[in-house]
Order: sequence, then C-alpha cells, then structure tokens
Amino acid sequence: MGQVILVTGGAGFIGVNFVHYWMKNYPDDRVIALDALTYAGNFASLAPVINSKNFRFVHGNILDQGLVEGLLREESVNTLVHFAAESHVDRSITGPDAFIETNIVGTHSLLKAAKKVWIDEGMFPQDHRFHHISTDEVYGTLGPDDPAFSETTSYAPNSPYSASKAASDHLVRSYLHTYGLQVTTSNCSNNYGPYHFPEKLIPLVITNILHNKSLPIYGDGQQIRDWLYVEDHARGIDLILKKGVVGECYNIGGINEWANIDIVTLICKLIDAKFASQPELKQKYPLALAAQAGDCKSLITYVTDRLGHDRRYAIDPAKANAELGYKPAESFNSGIEKTITWYLDNETWWAEILDKTYLDRNAKS
Repeated sequence: MGQVILVTGGAGFIGVNFVHYWMKNYPDDRVIALDALTYAGNFASLAPVINSKNFRFVHGNILDQGLVEGLLREESVNTLVHFAAESHVDRSITGPDAFIETNIVGTHSLLKAAKKVWIDEGMFPQDHRFHHISTDEVYGTLGPDDPAFSETTSYAPNSPYSASKAASDHLVRSYLHTYGLQVTTSNCSNNYGPYHFPEKLIPLVITNILHNKSLPIYGDGQQIRDWLYVEDHARGIDLILKKGVVGECYNIGGINEWANIDIVTLICKLIDAKFASQPELKQKYPLALAAQAGDCKSLITYVTDRLGHDRRYAIDPAKANAELGYKPAESFNSGIEKTITWYLDNETWWAEILDKTYLDRNAKS
C-alpha cells in the first residue's frame, strides 16, 4: 500500500478528475473521496473507480470537523487535497452566504481537523501535506496588455466567490506560519474537460446546442480567460505534491487565452463538423436542428453582462515550470476536441443533471 490521500470535493468536476488521474497513475495508493453531493457533486462521476479496492467514497460535509478527524485517524491519511468549494460566480452574486460558509468556514474546519490529528495528536507531525486548490480569480482582473498573474501578484478579488477563495488562501497560509501545518496552494486558471457541470460556459454551450437552445454570451463576449484542460491540472497538483516546497504557492495555467465569443464560435464550428461527418449524431440528437443544418452559430445570443464581470484572467506558470517541470500537455484544440467527444458520448451523465436541475428550479418557482 502506498500513501493515503483524502480528496475533498471528490465528486465535483475537478476533484473527480483528480481522483481518476490518481487511481490510474498510482494504483497502489488509497484514495478517500469526501463529498457533500450538493448540486455540483455527482456520485455517478465516480462510477469508473467506485469498486476499486483502494477507493472509498464518504458522503459528508467538510464543515463536519469530527467526521474529517475520524477519517484522518481511521484511514491514516497523511495527504489532504482540498477541492471542495462553491465555485460558480453567478451563484455567488445571488447567494453569497453559501460561499462564505463552504469556502471560508469549511476550509477552516479542515485546517483545524488536520492540525488536531497530524500535529496535536502526533499522527504525522512532519510527514503530512495539506494542499489547497485556489483560483486565478483571487488576483482580480487584467487589462488587455497587462502581464499575466504571477504568484507575487497582489490579491484583488472582485466577486463574493473570489473574495471567499482569497480568504481561504490566507487561512491556509496562516496555519503554516502559526501552527506548522505543512501546506501548499495552487491557483489555477479556468478548467474544462469531462464531468464539467453543465452550468459552466463550455458544457453549457455543448448541451444547449444539442437541445437547440440559445447560446448566451455576456456583454460583448470579449472577456478573456486562460483555459486549462482538467487532466493537466491534475498533473500539476501531482507535481506539487511530489516536488513542491512547503509553504509555497504555484500557479497552474493552460498558457491558453481565449475570448469567450471565440470559444463559443469554435465549439459551434467543431460540432457542425461532427454532425456533418457522423450521420448517426442526427439520430442520437434529433433536437439539435442548428447542428444538423451546420449552423450552430445561429444560436448565439448576447445578454446583459453580469455584475462585476472581470475582463481578463491569465496565469503565468513560469514558477511551476522552472521548479516542478510543469507544462500543459493539451493544446486548446486537442483538449476541446476531447471534451466535445466526451459530452457526445456521455449523454446519460449530463442529461440526468439537466433533468434534476429543471425539476429543482420548477419546485422552487
């Protein structure tokens, strides 16, 4: 048996991809995935590993400090990788309380549990790691010609979501300097890939096309993001756990800036081409009328920009490249092809989410 890793948010988008990556590359390690299975957590995403002898799923909340302490002791966990978070900016604008509770109070609960078991009780006083997943959004926004965010960029969060993540970053840092907890932090750019919850831009565009629904573009669509294929993110975290210096922060980016409207246009072009070359897709997705006609772009609709919408994010991963040997393996063209193919091949996974979301919204209305 190798090391034992506790992954919080292990049924969420990035967390579940990390679980799959780790189980594939380190089959002798034991992985425990903890997830509250809120709207963005999906137990079905764990199907490929659920019966593995070295995997365990625990349905629980990171706010339950006693549960986390028990898992650390029972499983002799010495590595905790913390993905669990409320992460959708739009939701943070309409309902910020959940972001404060999960991202700040929840992170603090985990830190207290780790300190108590690993340090106070002496289970792993030095040989442990608490790795915290953060976001480029804590740095604020960039102008068109500004250099990309580095690890020394000042924090300037502009939404309740990014403010809650910034606060959690500072809490993690404080537990190193005050208590000696062995921590590292990574700030990533926008992730995309399999198992992405359909409210986010790329899966929303794909699934809306397949239902012949409009493709909403905020403002002028010129908001720029640095896009990171989710498996590249998992590899970056792997390198931090293996080679990263305790107390350090590492930016994990895709070196891949795209305006939102250009991403949507590219997805439209690629799906048009797939429907043209794969006649069976017309039978599988009979509602996708624009795709069948080779005219997905006709679904694009411009809508009022959201409040406090940051204009540009970009990550400079030079430190991770120099110190860890990190470099994204996927180009955006290769990554988006894999992503579209995954969604076309996994309708059952996302259709169940969309059906549940529709029912939940109607129950509340």
